[in-house]
Amino acid sequence: MKYIDTHCHLDGEEFKDDREAVVQRAREAGCTGIFLPAIDAASCKTVLDTCAQYPDFCYPMLGLHPEEVRADWRDQLLAISQQLKANSQQPIAIGEVGLDYYWSREFEKEQLLAFEEQVRWSVEKQLPLMIHCRKAQNEMVSILKRYAKELPGGVFHCFTGNEQEALQLLEFDRFVLGIGGVSTFKKSHLPEVLPTCVPLNRLVLETDAPYMAPVPLRGQRNEPSYIVHVIGKLAEAYGVSEQEICRQTNENVKKVFGIQI
Repeated sequence: MKYIDTHCHLDGEEFKDDREAVVQRAREAGCTGIFLPAIDAASCKTVLDTCAQYPDFCYPMLGLHPEEVRADWRDQLLAISQQLKANSQQPIAIGEVGLDYYWSREFEKEQLLAFEEQVRWSVEKQLPLMIHCRKAQNEMVSILKRYAKELPGGVFHCFTGNEQEALQLLEFDRFVLGIGGVSTFKKSHLPEVLPTCVPLNRLVLETDAPYMAPVPLRGQRNEPSYIVHVIGKLAEAYGVSEQEICRQTNENVKKVFGIQI
């Protein structure tokens, strides 16, 4: 069983003491690649450094996370854009970017401006987007529609919505939904929602590690080897083998990111 974790903060402090062991466990579980999203200018360096330690296994994504958008957002974007231009290690996506009004709308305007600027980067560089969105789907969709014909595609990270929300996102035909540990939670409706409206060729696997570990490991630090529990839940929900979940999601990664792992 071979799979790809399309969203993991492996560069984070949570992994500083045992990162090598985490990578080894991932390989042993069948993971063939891990995609690392930056969240701000400083983390662009840690993401790139971590990926350099694990070539052809860890792949960088550079962007400004909506929760990191503050008064200095323009300076942050400038620094990240310089990383995009200067670094010899080509990122595979612009991310983690998006909108998040879950906790506060204090920087609502700044988030909108920062997100649209990074959407333009995606168009200019023809790099896919890794999109984070909480409590802002309508605003996000409104921005994406302006660039829909030019966007190369991307991932709607950590999808946890209902059928209507899924169908709205699937209208962007070069995008897929990222599914992780939430799908295994007792109160999650994803096992019922996804098979009714989301074909397997529109899904990719992710952990969002160190966050949102799947059942039966919920509450622990998440890591890429735990994604096998997500694969099992999706196989059960769709009525297919775990191998088929891996095969199809790997194909989807290749289609969206343009890389074979």
